[in-house]
Amino acid sequence: MAVLEVSNLAKAYDGVQALRGVSFAVGAGELVAMIGPNGAGKTTCFNIVNGQLRPDAGEVSLDGTSLVGMPPRAVWRLGVGRTFQVAATFGSMGVRENVQMALLSRDRLLSSFFLPAGNLFIGEANELLSRVGMAEQAARPCAELAYGDLKRLELAIALANRPRLLLMDEPTAGTAPQERDALMGLASSLARSEKIAVLFTEHDMEAVFGFADRVLVLHGGELIATGAPGEVRDDPRVREVYLGAA
Repeated sequence: MAVLEVSNLAKAYDGVQALRGVSFAVGAGELVAMIGPNGAGKTTCFNIVNGQLRPDAGEVSLDGTSLVGMPPRAVWRLGVGRTFQVAATFGSMGVRENVQMALLSRDRLLSSFFLPAGNLFIGEANELLSRVGMAEQAARPCAELAYGDLKRLELAIALANRPRLLLMDEPTAGTAPQERDALMGLASSLARSEKIAVLFTEHDMEAVFGFADRVLVLHGGELIATGAPGEVRDDPRVREVYLGAA
């Protein structure tokens, strides 16, 4: 059974159809790339899955449970993690503290004013940082981190709620080629070892064709191709509307 199932998804803005009849699935341990030109509908699709938008039609389910109409926090609690194109961390806090905040949120303790929050989940936060190669920087302020390390920290934060599905929005944006390969290799390894379904958008075709198990191509709100990376790369329509320019 697929972890994520999207069926006949549709969304319009002021009469402009952003998504029309989009259907796909992502299985446990699978990395699926969603690519397409700007305005293709990728962000709209991500925001619907994440609960930030409600579709006009269609269904989104996680392990058979419908996500449509749920707010983002409820979707997160069900096991959907997300990283963003611009790394989203608390710059005024330390590396470990950022992960502790995610763990406090997971266990609904952020509003517990009488708990010594700084002393909670230290071991679990350290373990998450170890998994993404950030253990040695646990005590550093986020403001001092290189951008590639911020991306790793954001991944640790996303893993705090033990996700079944991880949405990664342009995970390699702003990173050097060496950092790109390391980050995608890390995401691939975590997906396979922990059976996490990963759906990611990306404009870097080396990251897409080097790490994705399958590729989905959106154009004008429609899914125009899906398949193994080699099949999609050789698809004439994909080459015409996107890869020729990319």
